[in-house]
Amino acid sequence: MKSAIILAAALAGVALSPAAAQRRATAAPERPEVLTQLIACRAITAEAERLACFDRQVAALEQAEASRAIAVVDRQQIRRTRRSLFGLTLPDLGIFGGDEDRGEDGAGVNEITTTLRSAGTGADNRMVYRLEDNSVWVQTEGRIGRTPRSGEPVRIRRGPLGSFIANIGDRPAVRVIRQR
Repeated sequence: MKSAIILAAALAGVALSPAAAQRRATAAPERPEVLTQLIACRAITAEAERLACFDRQVAALEQAEASRAIAVVDRQQIRRTRRSLFGLTLPDLGIFGGDEDRGEDGAGVNEITTTLRSAGTGADNRMVYRLEDNSVWVQTEGRIGRTPRSGEPVRIRRGPLGSFIANIGDRPAVRVIRQR
């Protein structure tokens, strides 16, 4: 009896461990029921019944998408979404693809290259950069020299310890943080 309690406690500890939580978080998301039912139509051997099943389930899938109960996206849409979210801290919902879509470090997009829309000094005397994609980045460290001009190329990449490093035009790199 005592060994069973110890075994149960050990299993609970493993189930609650950070590694176990990470495995659960990175597991493939469960398929929506409407998709599972559509795929199940393939198993029907009678042609008329299989066709009726496909017709019924495709209509259900179309209705679910129209009512926004499910979303169907392709790999290109996932990549565009990841790029637009670059620099923001969001929970990993497991809806933006698997590790094969991620960058070398497994964290998604590792850098963006775009164009500067505007630059100016913020209320706290730090430089604020608005990019063509409407993202706003604030300089946290470094000196950029003269104020960058609209239309200059911008490259922002992941730095060490969760930081981001920006190169604007031919100026030295500076640390930045995404504001929105």
